[in-house]
This record gives sequence, structure tokens and C-alpha cells, in this order.
Amino acid sequence: MADEEGAPASEPVQEELIETGTLQRNLEAVLFVASEPISIKALAKLTGAEEADVTVALQHIDEEFAERGIVLREVAGGYRFASAPAARAAVEAYLLPPKTNLSPAALESLAIVAYNEPVTKAQIEEIRGVSADSVIATLLDRRFIVESGRRESPGRPLLYKTTPDFLESFGLNSLDDLPAVDLDALQPRDVELPMTQTIMEPLSETPSETETTPETPPDQEAGALSLA
Repeated sequence: MADEEGAPASEPVQEELIETGTLQRNLEAVLFVASEPISIKALAKLTGAEEADVTVALQHIDEEFAERGIVLREVAGGYRFASAPAARAAVEAYLLPPKTNLSPAALESLAIVAYNEPVTKAQIEEIRGVSADSVIATLLDRRFIVESGRRESPGRPLLYKTTPDFLESFGLNSLDDLPAVDLDALQPRDVELPMTQTIMEPLSETPSETETTPETPPDQEAGALSLA
């Protein structure tokens, strides 16, 4: 049906969605089965509701789940359910086999990519002062980084950047949410990435990492991070 001006009469449907709780119920179901964050625009299309109504319903879900084991998180430009930070230890004990956490070397390399992306393997090695083959393989396997083309320089080396999985795992909505750092005085080991919650998905095991340290005097080791 259409109103007197010929526009579709959609308001009664929206009112029904809100009044009966159908919209919130549908959103909860979609977010539960989603394998990645879903934007408000996509949620509105999936549920047939207005974006403003979806926003209000998400606020209600956020409030209702705030003290539960499952909470609503806004990450990587969308929304999804995640395990509560307070339950992290129990969830990790179930999901993560022994020795699957990222090593300090992998975290350092991941921080370098996040603060300087896109970067090459040679740039990571120059900053850290050690071979990066193993840690790059680990980060690629965990889907925290991905190849993003090649640099226009001799040899055309591969470039790497972070992924939405990285943002999700560290509770970030975008790279703008990374902790502010003093790049002039920063050393790689000074960077800490904020693991705030565990996403409700098992993580693959991390292969063992072996690094080869070049024969460089201690006073010539990696310098400060610099934005690319």
C-alpha cells in the first residue's frame, strides 16, 4: 500500500518491530551467528528497519548485556557479540591450547606494522634488528596482517598492513584508537597493544618462532619507530 503522495507505507512495520521487540530479537540473533562485525547500515537492511531504530535497539542490547558473560562490542566499523573482558581467563583456558599466545617478538613486529603500515619485511627487520621471517609467517597465519601490494622500489618488496581481525582481537574500532606514543623516543619493546576481550572464535595455534640475531653491537640495535 502507499500513502496519498504515493510513498510506501512503511511506518506501521517499523512501529511493530519496535513495539513487539522483534527488531531487538532479530538483531541479537544476527549478531550471535555473525562471523564478523556488521555495520548499522547492513543490520538495517537485514532486519528491514530504519538505521535510527537499529541504533536505539543496539543501545538497549548493550545495556542489557553489560553485566553478562556475552557483551556487545563496536569494533572494526561494526557490531558483534564477544566474551566479556571479566571472563577472559576462563574463555582463553577453553579456547587456547598451550603456547598459542603471541610471543613478545610477534607483538613487537605487529606493533611496528600497526604504527607504520604499510611496511616491508626489511623495514620491520631494520627497526627490530633481527630477522622477521618467522614472526611475519605467524602474523599472517593468525590473520593479524595481510599482504597489501608491493613497494615501488628495487626488488619491489611486499608490503604488509593490519587486518580487521587485528582490530577485533585488540578491541579497536580503527587504527586511530591505538595508544598514543612518543615516536621520537620510542623503542619497539615500549609498545603495548591493548588486548581487551576475547572474540568468540578459537584461534589457530602459533608455530614456534626462531629468530636469527645479526652480529650487531648492542649500541647499534633497532632505533625508534617512525611513521611511514
